[in-house]
Amino acid sequence: MTPARQVVVFARAPRLGQVKSRLAADIGTVGAWRFYRRTLAETLRRIAADGRWITWVAVTPERAVEAPWPRGVRVIGQGRGDLGVRMARLLARLPPGPVVIIGSDLPGLRRDHVARAFAALGRHPMVFGPAADGGFWLVGARRRPFLPWRPFTRVRWSSAHALADTLAGLDRRLSVGFLETLADVDTGADLRRALSRQARPR
Repeated sequence: MTPARQVVVFARAPRLGQVKSRLAADIGTVGAWRFYRRTLAETLRRIAADGRWITWVAVTPERAVEAPWPRGVRVIGQGRGDLGVRMARLLARLPPGPVVIIGSDLPGLRRDHVARAFAALGRHPMVFGPAADGGFWLVGARRRPFLPWRPFTRVRWSSAHALADTLAGLDRRLSVGFLETLADVDTGADLRRALSRQARPR
């Protein structure tokens, strides 16, 4: 039997005053909470509706695992540690099969982005979706026969160096695929740009 594809949405429980602090500094706590809650719900609905993969939400804090989540989504705690430690833990512990991890603050994320990531994993052991701010909005690993390196060491998270630091930690012989660059929403300016893109005629 072919191992199942797994998509993991990394998320923080959408609680007022506990999400998107940089965005909240620009648009207020309630506005940031509404944005995050809506974007997370839309992401989970959109991704979980696709039968080509199993959808997980990896949530923090741990007690949020017991909260009500959408049907069709498997829930797991992120555990302790910085972002790299938490992602590496899930890459090591999830059931067999290729894994794609995505963020929960990408209004422009579509199912075909995820499908292209899995297609890239057919050609490369690792795939990244670069973010406009120097980080990444997606990371995927084939994981067969094992993770090819100790991932996410010495990475300056929440900085313009996050993707470059991650790539610098890879074995130079490792083939890496890249998807298109997307912009996540961390500030009021990011949100205005996202809303402007959504308003453009298609």
